[in-house]
Amino acid sequence: MRALVFDGKQPALRPNHPDPQPADGEVLIRPLRMGICATDVEICRGYMGFTGVLGHEFVGTVEKLGKGADKKLLGKRVVGNINCVCGKCDMCRGGLPEHCRERTVLGIAGRDGCFADLFCLPARNLIEVPDTLDDDRAVFTEPVAAAYQILRQLTIEGRPFVTVLGDGRLGLICAQVLSQLNATVRCVGKHTDKLALCEKWKVKHRLLSDVGLRADQDIVIDCTGRAEGLAIAMKMVRPRGKIVLKTTIAPHHQSPDNALDLSPLVINEIQVIGSRCGPMAEALWALAGDKLDVVSLISRRMKLADGAEALRLCAGATGSQGVIKVLLEP
Repeated sequence: MRALVFDGKQPALRPNHPDPQPADGEVLIRPLRMGICATDVEICRGYMGFTGVLGHEFVGTVEKLGKGADKKLLGKRVVGNINCVCGKCDMCRGGLPEHCRERTVLGIAGRDGCFADLFCLPARNLIEVPDTLDDDRAVFTEPVAAAYQILRQLTIEGRPFVTVLGDGRLGLICAQVLSQLNATVRCVGKHTDKLALCEKWKVKHRLLSDVGLRADQDIVIDCTGRAEGLAIAMKMVRPRGKIVLKTTIAPHHQSPDNALDLSPLVINEIQVIGSRCGPMAEALWALAGDKLDVVSLISRRMKLADGAEALRLCAGATGSQGVIKVLLEP
């Protein structure tokens, strides 16, 4: 089969990569759509030290069952949780399986990803996609779930002022999700063309260059994907406010020349909350119910065969002005 593989140096399509075989409790999936995420770009810069088949955002069809997998899944169109867990460690037994001590993560840690003709996931990770939801929207389930995770981690009271910092793929999704709350929400970024989508959604938006860093926001969500995001967030949030970090970047991109001054976190008693994967079923429900506009985020559609070029496009190596989301098709 074909697979887009990162070997530790650069991503490349391998036309004769070995076909995966589902282990007990797993299924074999043929992807219909795949989404390139900022995490995929960072992996190609050294994040997580991962090598193997890239990719974790997908919608696909179940083609083969491993021993013990639910037979009802065969032929079904599915999305899936990317964390594959043991179910036995203290984290799993304590109700935090997403932090399993032995977990592998699709296309990120210890498990080949979905940028291939075929890939495997545990059957228990999968959720069937309703017929009313097309592939273009279903492929966004994983990043939408990441946005909904913020709602699980915050208590929204008294109509707070919330800034989503960053106008990339995840930032624009988070802005839509948070704007449905009893809060005053704005999206702040550097790109006029990307922020223009907020006008369509009736979400307040400003260029970062036009925003005064006055430490007046109750909550700041850092979706910049940049090392400087936290520093900017600390200047925006009020004393005893909250910063939610969604940014993950390769270590050598983390301000090697200038150490980050974390003293404002102490002086202003700011809470910092790391936020990662989220509720897939809730995200799928929101997409099926047209609660979010994700189709407007699709900038390009490219073939798996051109996956390496698609990653370079997302990374900005070939000029990515206006590029928000690139989808891969088989």
